Amino acid sequence: MIQNLPLPLLLVAFALAAAAVIFSSIRATRLADIIADRTRMGEAMAGGIILGGATSLAGVVVSVNAALNGDASFAFSNAVGGIAAQTLFLAIADLIYRRANLEHAAAEPANLFQAVMLMILLSLPLCAIAGPEVAYFGVHPVSVALFLTYLYGVRVSARVSEKPMWRPVMTSETRTDEPEDDDEAGRSVTGPALRFAALVAVMGLGGFVIAQVGSTFIERFGLRSSLVGSLITAVVTSLPEFVTTIVAVRRGALQLAVGGIIGGNTFDTLFLVISDVSLREGSLYHAVGTTDLYWLGTGLLMTGILLAGLIARQREGPARIGFESVAMLAVYGIAATIEVLNG
Repeated sequence: MIQNLPLPLLLVAFALAAAAVIFSSIRATRLADIIADRTRMGEAMAGGIILGGATSLAGVVVSVNAALNGDASFAFSNAVGGIAAQTLFLAIADLIYRRANLEHAAAEPANLFQAVMLMILLSLPLCAIAGPEVAYFGVHPVSVALFLTYLYGVRVSARVSEKPMWRPVMTSETRTDEPEDDDEAGRSVTGPALRFAALVAVMGLGGFVIAQVGSTFIERFGLRSSLVGSLITAVVTSLPEFVTTIVAVRRGALQLAVGGIIGGNTFDTLFLVISDVSLREGSLYHAVGTTDLYWLGTGLLMTGILLAGLIARQREGPARIGFESVAMLAVYGIAATIEVLNG
């Protein structure tokens, strides 16, 4: 039905779906912080697991829908393009947080470990693409390894958050992860969790509409799947991460902001697992092109730069942002320009 809409109505449907996803994400940010306080989970873990996974749902729906329709490039580029876009959002948040370099202020061991895990998870698809073309029941073995590695990483991240083996040097600009309201601890988490689940459902529905519109753009206007996936649907379905990051930074929940992006990115690697299962023609990794591989490399490079910034903790750089934010802005800008020129 959506595919038959005229262009003006198609754009309206796209805008309404994006707005629904963004509004839901704003509400979800506050609820994630409440859940973190009531369960004593911590902002970094809540951002990485609860908020990161929830705000990624719309992107999951887009990639799965594309894979079911046999468009491997659309599914793959939507996943890895979203990782690059979401990493860019931290650089933008750094520009907004004027007190000091965001990566300096949001020092948290769990975020460092999740960044390392993300680089490992992004390396696995690269190995699959370069390796032999194999698939069992239509699924590449790397997808199984990726899923198991993600589960193990979540478990270790929780351990690092609860019992860190080292702590960052505290400075006047370091923002510690402390519950905003001590009265929240021990209170029932059922109410916030149910409201959070309802918002997640809205995000999923919005993602379905965005997927349908994106597929229509590809078919009706002859656009390359990688262009639509990496720069249109990936960016739009990543807007919840952008909104939640900005809201979290404004509220001073810096660990939640950084953890939400990195954790959301680690969750986004599972898009590839689900897409590989959904693509019945064979291995997802051997059905993609060099442009899709380019965005995978871009996401890996930007994550490495972010990790370097989290370790170096430059207190104040040009315009009060760190070297990593300048580098990430440059890398993404170059990648987007090349994608458009190749279109």
